[in-house]
Amino acid sequence: MINAPNLACIILALAAPAASAAGSLRGSRRTQSEGMVTTEGPTDIDIAIAKFALNAQADCHSVPNIGFRVPLQLECLEAEFYSYAAYGYGLTDDLRGYGPEPIGGMKATLSPEVQAYAEEIAKNEIAHVGVLRAALGNLAPACPQIDIGPAFAAVANAAAATVFDPPYTPYDNDTSFLLGAFLFEDVGVTAYNGAAPLLTNKGILSTAASILAVEAYHGGSLRTLLYQQEDVVLTPHTFTVGEAVALASALRASVGGGKDKALETDGVLSIMPVDENSLAFARTATEVLNIVYLGSASTPGGFFPNGINMA
Repeated sequence: MINAPNLACIILALAAPAASAAGSLRGSRRTQSEGMVTTEGPTDIDIAIAKFALNAQADCHSVPNIGFRVPLQLECLEAEFYSYAAYGYGLTDDLRGYGPEPIGGMKATLSPEVQAYAEEIAKNEIAHVGVLRAALGNLAPACPQIDIGPAFAAVANAAAATVFDPPYTPYDNDTSFLLGAFLFEDVGVTAYNGAAPLLTNKGILSTAASILAVEAYHGGSLRTLLYQQEDVVLTPHTFTVGEAVALASALRASVGGGKDKALETDGVLSIMPVDENSLAFARTATEVLNIVYLGSASTPGGFFPNGINMA
């Protein structure tokens, strides 16, 4: 069981971007668009978290690693996906924290070149799970139920506003794998960047910064590989790789605070998805969960059918 100060610190860690964005604690407006929830400004969840965080009196310095709980579970998602794609199996029971095995993972059919990339990134993500488990110690949650099969089809259907038959899977070939990987990497960067303000322990902050840098390397490499084939038509469909990336980016932006970019913006190359000051986007916990739940942070689903573990 988590005691009150630790619970406050968890909420405080999640609230960092929200507390900043909601300085005036303005209201929010939500609309429904093709089954997804679109938010403008701080959401109701962000505001509630921010109010709690701004008034919390708990001494969070005594548990400086508590903010790693959510990133750990995002790393579980990435590690399971890349491990299955590269090797045909997932995390070991101990790295999974003895949580359930994921749904839908399988070995991807990849060229030698992309196989090498998949193996390297899998090793990185598996190592990140180990690093975060070590940082959290006995506070580390088990990996929750993770969907790395049907959830990809749900994303593709939502992004294109259609139902693909056969369903999209990231395990068919090089391009399908790269498109699946694209869904995660930019989200990881924005999640770590959003959580950074309240990681006051220098050692923990250094670890988070190092992981963020690796995630950014992954994201840049993926975007480059996809850009090199952006005009390739995804048969049997009629749209190109670049158009598929744009659809996925628009879907993430619709629920992730608008903080996203496709491979091109107004005809200009966008290998680095950054803001007008060339700074990496930072997402709130709500925005991150909106994306990985495929809709709303208040309704588990998508890649986390039962939600993330906070206990």
